[in-house]
Amino acid sequence: MVNVHHFASQIIDAITANNGWGSTITISDETDAVLETGGGLQKATHLLQSESDFVLMNADMLTNLNLTAMIAAHKKQQPLATLAVTQRTSSRVFLFDTQLTLCGWRNTATGEEKLPRTAATYMPLAFSGVHVINSAIFSLLKPGKYSMVDVYLAQAATHAIQGFDHTGDILLDVGKPDALAKAATLFA
Repeated sequence: MVNVHHFASQIIDAITANNGWGSTITISDETDAVLETGGGLQKATHLLQSESDFVLMNADMLTNLNLTAMIAAHKKQQPLATLAVTQRTSSRVFLFDTQLTLCGWRNTATGEEKLPRTAATYMPLAFSGVHVINSAIFSLLKPGKYSMVDVYLAQAATHAIQGFDHTGDILLDVGKPDALAKAATLFA
């Protein structure tokens, strides 16, 4: 499923022209209102709720993350969600305990913190925009516009949400124009 808003017709045209690159693709049209990742996922409930687990990936992130290893870790630990994270500088980070269980979030620029789960030590790790999620999440989602970060923080006190550290892998945010040239060389 691809959520579209900005340049929606161009994205739909590219998917159509390339026959979905061999995949069956459903378009979720958000041209009237962006639902963000949480609201967009809730809107897709009917497409994904029959799966035990599924992968959600932000379209503007390119990575060579070993997705097979991440899925295997998720299946072994069976948390509500597994989040790809790395040790890198970011203005917003998730805070994990030593077992990589999500404890909270910090805005490094403002110092704002949200800590629904306590730990003796917090490891700050930056989110890579790749999630492996158990379908139990759907009972926790409501219609509307919101971030999955808000969902994870709301659930961290009562549900295991794990980190998957892939520090050292290529990770590139192509939502920034200057990153497109770099992406072309790294993923040629």
